[in-house]
Amino acid sequence: MNAQTTNRIVVTGAFSYTGKYVTRRLRAVGKQVRTLTGHPNRPNEFGGRVEVAPLDFENEPVLVEALRGADCLINTYWVRFNHGRESFERAVANTKTLIALAKQAGVTKLVHVSIANPSLDSPLAYYRGKAELEKAIRESGLRYAILRPTVIFGIEDILINNIAWFLRHFPVFAVPGSGEYGIQPVFVEDLADLMVRAAFEEPDSIRDAVGPEIFTFDELVRLIAAQTHNKTRILHVPPRVALLLSSVLGAVVRDQILTHEEIKGLVAGLLVSRNAPTCATRFSDWLQGNATMLGKTYASELARHYVQA
Repeated sequence: MNAQTTNRIVVTGAFSYTGKYVTRRLRAVGKQVRTLTGHPNRPNEFGGRVEVAPLDFENEPVLVEALRGADCLINTYWVRFNHGRESFERAVANTKTLIALAKQAGVTKLVHVSIANPSLDSPLAYYRGKAELEKAIRESGLRYAILRPTVIFGIEDILINNIAWFLRHFPVFAVPGSGEYGIQPVFVEDLADLMVRAAFEEPDSIRDAVGPEIFTFDELVRLIAAQTHNKTRILHVPPRVALLLSSVLGAVVRDQILTHEEIKGLVAGLLVSRNAPTCATRFSDWLQGNATMLGKTYASELARHYVQA
């Protein structure tokens, strides 16, 4: 498979954060894109240039027909935390269904967004679920490319934006634990480039999607504070206290700010790759050029994914 022979590509969540950047690139090189989305009626920048089908795991025949005729499936579907009927276990089961239906529909290549440092032995359901899906993909018989990002940054991102928002609005910012654990941000546009290239590659591959800079979390927060001209006091608190504070503030902003699993993964250093960088954009450079916009408004995970338009 190459760029010349791959014509139709299905993208889960083409109107979402990472999916949008991938779709822009595919359309720019003349590829036909169909999206599977849980929000088919939401406004989007592509209009009629992207075919829309529902991502409805309870209607497998419709999903098969939506996948039929595609050369490649680019999958960004996942859940960040358990909410309502959505859970890590359900996301794993749904993705396994999607893999099987893609094969049934004649799709030959799967590009899948995983996470850095997945492990079947992880005590964290997020990382364990991602590892389980990687295993299912490897055993599926489909050709595949698996990309493992750390924390993704960009104009519409949630984590980095909301760190800046809290720094702009509160006199104190609570860092879980020592803050000496690492974080290695990757630019969303770089990740999208990797995903598109992976769609046209011949060999199967698994690679981390990570930027060139590694910070301690404490350094990252202080860098954002400096670039946004905030003199917020950085306070180190036990992780359980940080989780409690995030729950209290989450009630105020009506969102899930942080989860137990996210704090555990962060403190354990799982947001750093063991391999060489695969993406070129430096977070420090990007931050310098975008600091005036960062954190001006709060970015709600619940509003983005669970509130219907």
